[in-house]
Amino acid sequence: MIKIKNFKEYQKLCKKSAKKFKDKEKEIMTWGLGIAGESGDVAGCIKKTVSHKNDQKDGIKENLGDTLWYIAMICNFFGWDLDKVVGENIEKLENRYPKGFSKKGSKRKGVDWNEK
Repeated sequence: MIKIKNFKEYQKLCKKSAKKFKDKEKEIMTWGLGIAGESGDVAGCIKKTVSHKNDQKDGIKENLGDTLWYIAMICNFFGWDLDKVVGENIEKLENRYPKGFSKKGSKRKGVDWNEK
């Protein structure tokens, strides 16, 4: 197994296995639709594991990796550092939930968590 030090290294390795596109619009469409497909595969494996008692944990893990590959490729497309994207997300969540997640703290305009 290859050990990855950080997302910057991961993004560079992802580029090596990516198709080269001349059409930038087709490229970003491919990466975006790739995430949708792989995340759907994750959901399908979870459904089979839980609802059908058919252990798909290996499929879940594989498809999570594929989803992350597409995320890295979108970051590469826009010139974003995935380490920074992840860090900004954690910072946002820490600001939103400084004491950890709570329904009260997560209230958003127009969202009622108590609705059934």
